[in-house]
Amino acid sequence: MANPPYRYKQPGLHATLHDTQNSELSQGGRGGGTRGRNGRRDLTSEINSPRAFLDELYRIAVAAAHPACCLVHRLPDPPPRGRIILLAAGKAAGSMTEIAERHYLDDLGLPPSRLLGAAVTRRGYARPTRVIRVTEAGHPVPDDASVAAAEQVLRLAADAAADDLVLVLLSGGASANWIAPAAGLTLAEKQAVNRALLKSGAAIAEINAVRKHLSRIKGGRLGRLAYPARVVTLAVSDVSGDDPAVIGSGPTVPDPTTLADAHAVMARFGLNISETVGRALADPANETPKPQDPAFDRTAFRLVARPKEAFRAAEAAIRARGYDCIFLGDRIEGEARDVAAAQARLAQDLQAQGRRGVIVSGGELTVTIRGKGRGGPNQEYALALAQALRATPGIAAIAGDTDGTDGGCGSPDDPAGAFIDDTTLARARNLGLDPAAFLAENDSTGFFERLGDLLQPGPTHTNVNDFRAIFVDTH
Repeated sequence: MANPPYRYKQPGLHATLHDTQNSELSQGGRGGGTRGRNGRRDLTSEINSPRAFLDELYRIAVAAAHPACCLVHRLPDPPPRGRIILLAAGKAAGSMTEIAERHYLDDLGLPPSRLLGAAVTRRGYARPTRVIRVTEAGHPVPDDASVAAAEQVLRLAADAAADDLVLVLLSGGASANWIAPAAGLTLAEKQAVNRALLKSGAAIAEINAVRKHLSRIKGGRLGRLAYPARVVTLAVSDVSGDDPAVIGSGPTVPDPTTLADAHAVMARFGLNISETVGRALADPANETPKPQDPAFDRTAFRLVARPKEAFRAAEAAIRARGYDCIFLGDRIEGEARDVAAAQARLAQDLQAQGRRGVIVSGGELTVTIRGKGRGGPNQEYALALAQALRATPGIAAIAGDTDGTDGGCGSPDDPAGAFIDDTTLARARNLGLDPAAFLAENDSTGFFERLGDLLQPGPTHTNVNDFRAIFVDTH
């Protein structure tokens, strides 16, 4: 029988977690749990259901990165005389706008006439607001609503005066939510570029290097347009390394990439979309603003949530249950099936040492699409992991995107990832499913849908990239 998906709930109060050592393998320590006088670990509780435990870890990680836990104390004070022009984009735009509105209007008593702006988020991710309208647009492929949202934001930024504060609330997904094609380009051409890049297996930094040079809003252009107003950007990071120039394609920060870099990405992956796109990437007018531009003298960029906080929360929960936590890092990139094979070996090695623990990792994996199935990097990772583990007893795993969707067709009900355990392959055989065939067709969604093993939390209203956890117990 298929397991019913849980629905994600907005978090309440969240206690700040203390720093912990992240990489146990690099130190050679066993860590985790407490030990009695006989030297044995005193387990807080046994894990009777690895799936339920992994499900809990995912929800803990997501809650730790939700704007409700981290945004309010980072919000800047209102300007003495001017307005707050709030511009938000990305999968956390709705929740960030909701929280910012409540802070300025209720906590500080700011007159509504001094607060204006616009917010756009992925379809299904809006939150209730009073002053700032939250619209929904396409993701991962932009649509007409993405163009309309960007044009409104550009008008608001151009209207900002020196006394105003332009508050930009940024999160993953903003690149698709704000679409302002460079001169001579159409939305259809931008969509074609986006689809080709997503299908190619290019890393997010490579994708954004191209996006920035085909845009009138990305790569620092929004920040330059808002000058001489003060610009403060508060961001939820969904990228490896938390680079401000990569998050949401860096609309308010100077861009270190060049037209030559963007052209090189297109050439590397053999992408030849149209003559118009080629001309745009050769036009010096489409070069992005650089660090020496004086327009950035009145800008500030602050991270309010990062993958690191999500993993600290998960690690605390793992250790509280008396298990080792092996953190491989939050910057892992690469082809999903290759990373899965490597991490399967780590899990089997850990078990061979007689250790009980959870291997956690983040970052953003890629999939080079060759088939015609449905899926995403986390689901493809999970399917490849199940194959590599070959039903090793005592090992289970979860892989999910913290935004609540992994690939998919742009619906808020798209799966976030999948679960696997030592029964996955046997249950597949009983249903007449060939995992290798599904993997070759890039149809991981179809595979896990039949098994009832999809992770389907719905919109989480945040996004700090992928969360992967492999639970390892003794035989």
